[in-house]
Amino acid sequence: MSDGLEPWQWPESTWRTTVEHVRAGRALRPHWPGDARVAVALSFDSDHETPALRDAAITPGVLSGGQYGARVGLPRILALLREFDVPASFFVPAVSALLHPRQIDDYLADGHEVAVHGWIHERNTLLAREDELDLTLRSLETLEQLSGRRPVGIRTPSWDFSPDTLSVVRELGFLYDSSLMADDDPYELVEDLTPTGIVEIPVEWIRDDAPYFGMARYTAVRPHTSPSSVLEIWRAEFDRAREEGGLFQLTAHPSIIGHRSRIDVLHRLVEHIVASGDAWFATHEDVARHVLEHGTTKDAGVAADSAARS
Repeated sequence: MSDGLEPWQWPESTWRTTVEHVRAGRALRPHWPGDARVAVALSFDSDHETPALRDAAITPGVLSGGQYGARVGLPRILALLREFDVPASFFVPAVSALLHPRQIDDYLADGHEVAVHGWIHERNTLLAREDELDLTLRSLETLEQLSGRRPVGIRTPSWDFSPDTLSVVRELGFLYDSSLMADDDPYELVEDLTPTGIVEIPVEWIRDDAPYFGMARYTAVRPHTSPSSVLEIWRAEFDRAREEGGLFQLTAHPSIIGHRSRIDVLHRLVEHIVASGDAWFATHEDVARHVLEHGTTKDAGVAADSAARS
């Protein structure tokens, strides 16, 4: 792409086409159902053993940390969601689903969504297109076989797109993606200045448990934030989303948030949201369908970019 040039040497055609390949288009923030002032989309990445398997870290000690998420963390999460009677979306690597197939039944029995999260938590940004397509299709078909319903949403394991990811997502007919970070609220994905009709439900590291609580023995990754501080951050994120009439989206992992001192953070957060009295709890699929059906409140992204150049 750059012919060996440094980025500061790139011609405009290089940096412009790079930026415009995958872009945020029109914003999608309609009125929420009923009297709701804010939408709340809770999600859980049920990775379990797959990040270790992806990296060939196959010692029992490393794998046991993932097993904790399946054995202890997930039941705590499901019990919490039942207590407050709220739905959530579970993004499941296919290998994780095959290792723990009964969990798919548990999600569905409680009215939760099952969505795609790669095959073995692979780093999709390193894959050739044919491999990325193959793994995504196999993941889709595996979850469909186990759940009886074809998933409509995807979250890439790396929270990123390769140059081919969006074309793969389009080819496989997904309704929405939840991997990118161009807004607080949903928006339409644009590919090379062309609207795709695919909804992006944006994530953010601020609203993810891993940056605060992650632990990797042989790296510099260490837990660095107290649970009470994380609760303060997440409550502030929700409160501002409510003031703006937007979306509060959260990502957590059973092997991380499921520990005793941390599940309490999630419990107190959901308790705070419920106490607001005007939050609409929805799966990511519900949010995507609602924003597509009920239009937008503002224009952004490619339209604004195009206008700026005209």
